Parts: sequence; C-alpha cells; structure tokens
Amino acid sequence: MASEKAIPDAPVKVVVPVKPGDATLRIQSALDYVATLPADANGIRGAVLLDKGTYQVNGSLKINAAGVVLRGSGMGTDGTVLVGAGLDRATLIQVAGKDDRRKASEVKISDGYVPVNALTFHVASANGLKAGDNISIRRPSTQKWIETLGTVTFGGGLSALGWKPGEHDLHFDRKVVAVNGNEVTIDAPLTTALDTAFGGGFVARYDWPGRISQVGVENLCLNSVYDAANPKDEAHRWMAITMASVSDAWVRQVTFMHFAASAVFVLETGNRITVQDCRSLAPVSEIGGQRRNTFWTMGGQTLFQRLYSDEGFHDYATGFCAPGPNAFVQCQATRSYSFSGAIDSWASGVLFDVVSIDGKPLSYKNREQDGQGAGWAAANSTFWNCTASRIDCYKPPTAQNWSFGSWAQFGGDGYWEESNSSINPRSFYYAQLANRLGKDVSKQAAILMIASEPSSSPTIEQAAELMKQARMKATTVNDWIGSAPTRDPISVAAGGAKTIDQIGVKAPVAPALAPKMQVLNGWLVRGNTVLQGRHFEAPWWNGTVHPDYIDKTAKPDVTRWVPGRTGTGLTDDLTAVADWMQASHTIALAHNYGLWYDRRRDDHERIHREDGDVWPPFYEMPFARSGKETAYDGLSKYDLTKYNPWYWSRLKQFADLADERGFVLIHQNYFQHNIIEAGAHYTDFTWRTANNINGTGFPEPVNYAGDKRQFMAEQFYDEKDPARRKYHIAYINKCLDNFVDNNGVIQYISAEYTGPLHFAEFWVETIKAWEAAHKKKEVIGLSTTKDVQDAILANPALAPTINVINIEYWYYEGSGKLYAPIGGQSLAPRQQERIFHPKASNFEQVYRAVHDYTTKYPDKAVIYNADGFEHFGWAVFIAGGSLPVLPAATDKQFLSDASGMKPVELPGAPKNQWAIGNTKGMIVYASGGEAVKLNLANGTNYTAKWIEPRTGAATTAEQVKGGSGVEIKPARSGDAVLWLTRN
Repeated sequence: MASEKAIPDAPVKVVVPVKPGDATLRIQSALDYVATLPADANGIRGAVLLDKGTYQVNGSLKINAAGVVLRGSGMGTDGTVLVGAGLDRATLIQVAGKDDRRKASEVKISDGYVPVNALTFHVASANGLKAGDNISIRRPSTQKWIETLGTVTFGGGLSALGWKPGEHDLHFDRKVVAVNGNEVTIDAPLTTALDTAFGGGFVARYDWPGRISQVGVENLCLNSVYDAANPKDEAHRWMAITMASVSDAWVRQVTFMHFAASAVFVLETGNRITVQDCRSLAPVSEIGGQRRNTFWTMGGQTLFQRLYSDEGFHDYATGFCAPGPNAFVQCQATRSYSFSGAIDSWASGVLFDVVSIDGKPLSYKNREQDGQGAGWAAANSTFWNCTASRIDCYKPPTAQNWSFGSWAQFGGDGYWEESNSSINPRSFYYAQLANRLGKDVSKQAAILMIASEPSSSPTIEQAAELMKQARMKATTVNDWIGSAPTRDPISVAAGGAKTIDQIGVKAPVAPALAPKMQVLNGWLVRGNTVLQGRHFEAPWWNGTVHPDYIDKTAKPDVTRWVPGRTGTGLTDDLTAVADWMQASHTIALAHNYGLWYDRRRDDHERIHREDGDVWPPFYEMPFARSGKETAYDGLSKYDLTKYNPWYWSRLKQFADLADERGFVLIHQNYFQHNIIEAGAHYTDFTWRTANNINGTGFPEPVNYAGDKRQFMAEQFYDEKDPARRKYHIAYINKCLDNFVDNNGVIQYISAEYTGPLHFAEFWVETIKAWEAAHKKKEVIGLSTTKDVQDAILANPALAPTINVINIEYWYYEGSGKLYAPIGGQSLAPRQQERIFHPKASNFEQVYRAVHDYTTKYPDKAVIYNADGFEHFGWAVFIAGGSLPVLPAATDKQFLSDASGMKPVELPGAPKNQWAIGNTKGMIVYASGGEAVKLNLANGTNYTAKWIEPRTGAATTAEQVKGGSGVEIKPARSGDAVLWLTRN
C-alpha cells in the first residue's frame, strides 16, 4: 500500500463456518463469490470471514480478483487456524492476477544522466504519455556496465556464471504524475542511476488488465502439517502466501508455522505491497537454498514491517534485480541459519531499518558466484540502526551502500557512520514518510522504542530503576507483534452476512476422459485412432531461474521444482504443459528423473559441497530425503525405502491429464546417464553409497577413472547383488503402482539404456510378477539395444509382457548397413556413436527397420525414435509404426481407418511406393509423384483422396471403380499419400 494510505477494513460479505473435513472448496467458493460482487469507490468488493477454529485445507486457496480480502478471527492458535494438510507442496494461499501486461513501444530517455532518487527525467518524445499512465522504465545491462562491475567472471578463468548483456536489465514499475513538455514526473524515485555511458534508459507505457489490487490476507494463523519424526521433512507445504501480478495489497497480523520455504513471497510482478505484524515460527525443512527465505521480495515498493522470524535461512531478503525501493522496518530474526539482506543480483534501493539478526550477518556485498552467479547483490541501499553478528556493506562500482548506527562486526568499503552506536531518528523510513506526507506518522509507525536510559553515569535513582527493569526480559519484536490486535484491531463483525453454505458451494465438474489408450492390431491407439505427433523429452539438467533464461530457453517439465514460482522453466503448471503439447502437436512426453538435483552440479565438479545452499531449478528425485546425515550436495541423504511424494504426485497428475487430453507419458524407470561417462554424473546419484542411508554397497571413495570418469554401470546392473536387489524390485513396483489407474503411460526400462540383457530380463520379470499379482496388464515398452530386444522378444516367458517395441539405440544407415552396438559394454549411446561413426538413415531404411518388427511381431506396437525420427514420420507410419510424427492437420478419420490396416505388398512391388491396407481400403505412400497401380475388387467402388505429406491437407474426394491394374494419379507432383476407402 506504499504507506500513503491506511490499510482498509473491508466489509464482510460472506462467512465460512468451521466444519469437519476439507474446507478448500467452501473457502474458495466464498472467495469466488466475493469476486463477483461490485467494487466500491476504493476498489474493495468485500471480505470472506472465517470463524474461530481450525480449517483443514487440502488444496490451495486462490485470490484472483481485485478487491477481495481473506480475514480470520485471530492470528493466534486460539483464533482462526488454516492447516495446510496432505503431502503436497502446494502454496497455501496464492494471491495472483494474470500476467498479461501489454507494453507499448519504448521511448528513449534523453538525459545523459538521471541520478539515484530522481523523480523526473526527459524523454525524446512524450507523445502518448499523460498523468496517471503506468509505465515501465528499463535500465539495460550492457557489456560495459558488466565489465565495470567486474562481474564478467567470478574466478577460475571461467565465465559460465558471469553476467551477460541483457540478463540483468532493471525494470522500474512507476506511475506518471505529470508531463510537462518532454519532462516526465513519476510517483517513486529511481533506485539506480540511468547513465548513457551504460546504455541509459527507456520508458514504455503499459496496460495490465489482469493485475489485481486492493486484496489482502489478515488475522489468521497459517499452519503446515509435517512429519514430526523428521525435523527436515519437506513433504508438506513450502509457501504460505505468494503474491504475483498484484499491486496495492497487504498481509497483516498473520502467524506462520512449519512452512518449508517462505511465509510471504512477493514475486517480481508484485508492487506496492505491505506485510506487517506477522511472525514465522518453527519452519520445517532441510537447511539450504530456497528454504526458509521467510519474508522475501522480488518486487518493488514493498514494505515489510514489524516482523519476527525464527530459524530462518534468509529471514529477510530481496531477490533478483528487485527494483526497489523496498524496506524492512523493525524486523527481528532469532536462531538464523544464514544472512539476511540482498541474496541475488543487484537489488537497489533497499532499506533495512531497525532490523536485528541474531547470530548471523546482514549483507550488501558481491556474492561472486554464490547464488548462481549473483555477483553484486545490493546497490544504493542502506542499513539504519541495525544489529547483526556482522554487517557487510560494500560499495559496488557505479553505486554506493550505506550503514548508519550499526552494531556488529563490520566488513566492506561502503559508507559507514555512527557504527556501534544508535542514531536518531529511530526509524529512517518513518522519518522520510513524515517528511513526505507532512504529518505525524508515529501511530502508523508503531515503532518499539528504547525506553530505558543508556547513560554510563546514571544517578542513584536511575540505577535503582534500571536494576528493577533488568529483572524483566526485554520486550521483543515478537512480543510487540503479539500486541498488534490490541493496537490495530481488525473487525470480525459479520454484519449479517450470509454463510457460504446458505449461498451455495459449487462442486467441481469431473473432466471428461479421452478414449482409452491401448495396443490394437499392432497400433498404439486411443479408441480406434492411431496416435501421432511430435515426441518431447523433458529436460533433466541445467537451467536458471533468471528471466532471460525463462523467457528464451526454458522448456516444459513435469518434476522440476522452484518453490513458489510457476511457469515454464520453474515449477510448470501441468495444465499449461498440456496446453503447450496440444498447441505444438506433441503427442508423447518422455520423462526420467533428473541427472542431479542441484544446479551447482552443472559445473560437472565431483566435489563434496560445503553446505546445502543448493541452486534452483531443482530436478526432483524419486526418493525422499531421510533428514539424516549429509549427502554430497549438502542436504540430507536419501532413503531408498521411501519415495518423494511430490515427484510421484506430479507424474500422476500429468498421467491423469494425458488420459483427459489423449497424450502419452513415456515413463523411463531409470536414467543410465548417472552411471556412465563423467564422474559428476555419479557424484550426487541417489543410489551412490555416500548419498543414502541404505548401505547400497558401492565402493567409497569412488575410484574415478583418470580422476575424472566413472564406470559404475556394471555394478548398478548387477540385479543379484543382495544389498540392492530388494531396492530395485521395490522401485520398479513403485513405477507401476503410481499409474495403476492410468492407461496412457508406457513404461520403459531407462533413458539411454545400453545396459546388459540380464538386467533387462530382471526388469521384465519384475513387471511380469507385478502384473500377475495385480491381475492387470500395463503398457510395457522394450527400449534397449537390438541384441537385448531380440533376445527378450525371442523368450516365450518374457515376450508376452512386452506391448511396445521402441527402436532408438540401433538403426539402418542410408546405405543399408546395420548400426547396432551390443548392450552391456558400459558405454553410453553417444560413446558408441563416437566409436562407430554411424551415418544417417533415410526413408527406405527407416521403413525397413519398422517393417521388420511390425511384421514379425504383429500384436505389438513399434515406435521409432532413432536417427532423424522426426523427419521420417511417414516412413514409420506406412510401415505400421506407432506414434509417427505426421502433420497436425492429418485427418482423424484417416488415422482411424489406418488402425485396422497392416503393411501389404503392392502389385509389382514398385520401388518407391509402400502401403498398408485391409479389406476396407488402403493407404499408399507414393514417392516422386508416380501413379499408383492397384488390383481392386471388381464391381466395387472406392473413394480416393490424396494427402500432401508436409501439411496433411487432403484433396477433394474422387470416385474409383474396382478392377485389375487400376491406375490412380496424384493431384500434383512430388510425394503424395493415397487414401483409398471402399464404399
């Protein structure tokens, strides 16, 4: 709310009484109801009031409309308690509008230099700008600026983590106050100078219809359930409240208990937000990166005041390029695990004002490569009357940082004044506010003042009084927050508002399902339509959470995790992933667990990390952390007998979406990449003896070949090893159990599997036993080297378990030469390619590979994922292969007709024509525009259409009479597909 106005008290419009069971739907229905009401002159629609008592919330509550307030009846455990139940990590309360901002063209700022704290500047042309406009001011991150900062590299002679031009642009969200000629006045000061020497600045007017405002969460106790037996449990709620695409909003008088990540997290699309009189108690998580960032902002003009945090990591923090100004006023942290301050790149205009961090630092400095190359974390920022174990206040090139009245050990070449002393006024923020508003703001400030006399020479009377006071414990910020309901009471009067039960709760509608996926007549179909489209391999390593990567490079995933942040490259919205698949004509998503969890390991080092300050995005593992001991990534070791609920739940949710939308999930049970090639692939591997509590029996320390490479595949694939066999069996069973009521999942043994026959046999035998025990047939794909495939398919005891054959690790080269490396040689697919140097395949040889298997195993679907598969969709299809990559516009009836057909020989066996057919019709792929000659049944009429292979477009139907030697000519030159249907 930016402090100019008091937080409004919204009138209650609906009450949600306490009832047993999950309250998610009832509370959400109330929020949605208020969202339909008209707003008053101040933009307020009304409040949802929760009674005193405990509400179980199994899902997430969402405030997505302006003017809606969620209010409880007390912030203590004797007030309104919302309990985030279950094992999901879902944010308990999401305050989020739509990120649909539309920017006009940028206009260059014409001043040579616009200083810090400026409220005016000039533009080349102010046409189109007027008072009241919302604008974005962009300060580019140029190569010259990066060089001046010294952030091109952070040591080691490497620049991977160094800043790159355009990756650290600053974006200031402002409102135009006045336009005078080409001079523009804005509502809040700039916090980084705009200097033409470093690219100057640019202004763009914007519209943001989906951004919401005048919303709040207040007078509540938010609580996350957790496993009391595991003090580092993370299978519970991470974020209590997140705020995105929102302005002029607030959180006040809220107690947070047991959350793993943040009490309140303001994202970069948040602006003018106040968080006050809140406390976070007893968080439960690992100690490390992205955990316990208790009160955290990436937005601008945010005020965090009168807050208390216990056992946080970064208790009070600004994030990546937070544009400021942002203020933390009268905040206290106890038993912290790490520093507070600026934790990522170039947050500017930060104020820590009367902040106390017990036993850990406050920091404005160059973090260098820490924080994924955070570099200079703060600029033009101030500490005022702060206390910490150490205060780091360094001066970045082109900017300054200040410290006034600080009690600490000190480090840095910033500006220091009155160190180890107190300074007046007590609060810099409120002194500035009083000056700006021209009035007394002491009541609004509610500063906990120092009431006692600090004199070193007190009078006898003063000494007596001070001795009396010394017998009492000091009043803490936590105590002060506890008195907030008395100082600033929030009305809980219902005012005759109806209950949501009287208004009505709208039950969710169960989604419709696509036809069941199955193997029918050797085709992979849903209903009786051949499935076709692009194949997508979900990413399993690399990435950052920086905007440039998210906007330009990131790809969808299912089990990638970034706490509190949703979107491609972050924690994907699975519905959005399904929408993307539909829009991009992607039919199948292949998924395997991550190569490693922590992005620090992207450096391919094999070192044991000094701490758990892991970097996102996190590629989650199928196993749960134990909460015990320390793995190589600095977090606790894994327990191979317990599974990561979030990981498996996400896969299940996606499988459910696949069954609704008609997609295919290819579930790779294992990921061979961990046990072959670079030593770093194995360093954080969950099965490595050093990384789990289960005694898996692999040798430690690892004997890396040449102190660099590793050859662990032979040991890992020893399914008879007594230490590991039971874990393999249990894990394979988990892979099946997770999707027991889905039909759109194909199980593969492993991504990149070039392992031995005996482990593949063990995998199939384990599945066979599971199917027998469950009396249920799953869709099982055989995706191995050719020798292993052929051996299993020739085994009458194992072959019936296989529904799908995937040709991926062998193929025929264009010359007809077979490229088929032998399995079990501890060589990865790309290592085999380096040895044998295979040549590219072509249409004819792809057809040959698929045709050989569709004819030999007519009851099994054959998929081709080998060399250039995306270019040879028609070759795969016309050979009877499944999941071919055909044009999106391909006729669904055409695909339905195909499901009843098999490969057939054409009269005279023409060289460049191939066909599938049955008694009802035929589909012929004709290369080179040659006419198709067929022997058709006499006295029978057929409908013929020609399909353009590149687009899937079909010609107008023509009638063809049956007979011997019937010649059908394509409508145009070039390759064409004849679709012939018997009338």
